[in-house]
Amino acid sequence: MLLALTGDVMLGRMVNESVVENRAVRPETLWGDLLPVMRRADCRLINLECVISDRGMPWHPNTKAFHFRAGPRAVEVLRAAGIDGVMLANNHVLDYGEEAFLDCLRRLNGAGLTHAGAGASVEEALAPAVFHIGERSLALVALTDNEPEWEATHRKPGVNYVAYNDRGLLAPYRQRIAQALSLARRQADVVMVSAHVGPNWGAPSRAMRALAHELIEMGADLYWGHSNHTPQGIERYHGKPILYSAGDFVDDYMVDSAERNDLSFLFLVEVEENRIRQILLHPIRIENCRVRRANERESTFLARTMQAKCAAFETSILFREGVGTVTIA
Repeated sequence: MLLALTGDVMLGRMVNESVVENRAVRPETLWGDLLPVMRRADCRLINLECVISDRGMPWHPNTKAFHFRAGPRAVEVLRAAGIDGVMLANNHVLDYGEEAFLDCLRRLNGAGLTHAGAGASVEEALAPAVFHIGERSLALVALTDNEPEWEATHRKPGVNYVAYNDRGLLAPYRQRIAQALSLARRQADVVMVSAHVGPNWGAPSRAMRALAHELIEMGADLYWGHSNHTPQGIERYHGKPILYSAGDFVDDYMVDSAERNDLSFLFLVEVEENRIRQILLHPIRIENCRVRRANERESTFLARTMQAKCAAFETSILFREGVGTVTIA
């Protein structure tokens, strides 16, 4: 089983104007020459860093700086890449309020796009997204530490919000997430956590590491982090991989010349006999509101920085012809 994971896919603002809702541009154009690599995978998963709708109004525009909304054609753009699942536990899915959010859920459901991490109730937000891939099955639980006001309840739509410190999850989130992972394990051979947590920049904090470790101890086979604008190191913990951040994958953001948030990876996760064996890192570049394969110079920068970040966790990463490999088991 081969899984393709990306970081944040933000289809709003200029991406929406120049690509998504531009009828002169084919939907698959957004993915550039990454499409053949993505299509090699048996299952393609993204963090959707926006709401898909033509409804709603900006949520608290005087206090929240950025609001991301993509038009209805964004569903076609996702389907053009064969996206199987979208993670919704993040700080932009309710940027245009509950009306737009619920409209987004209807559009995703109508297109057959499985989602996790947010819903019309806390039960839906906690529910694992389950994928059947040949004879194997995969379940994902998605969570975020962003926008506590968006926390779903029994009666209110929202995200699967969690709070934690340097000892891990706080009560009652610990019990809630443990139950969600237990349910996921009963439904699938492989269990993953999608975690949109932490700040936009910098190495993972002590609290973030405690959270990731606890989720692995609770039964996750892989921790897939995002929110940080740049890819962060990979840690092996109890024989399971922790991707602290997959970085950005599509957006229109201003580029920091030192951090190079326009450079990241497409992560291909190889699973054999229900165990993650290795992770392949294909270098990518965000350019003109699209994604493409990184060139040699860009790949060299990514290799150098990622090797240093992985070394902080005593993880070896080998790059050959620009593609990185991390062996897990």
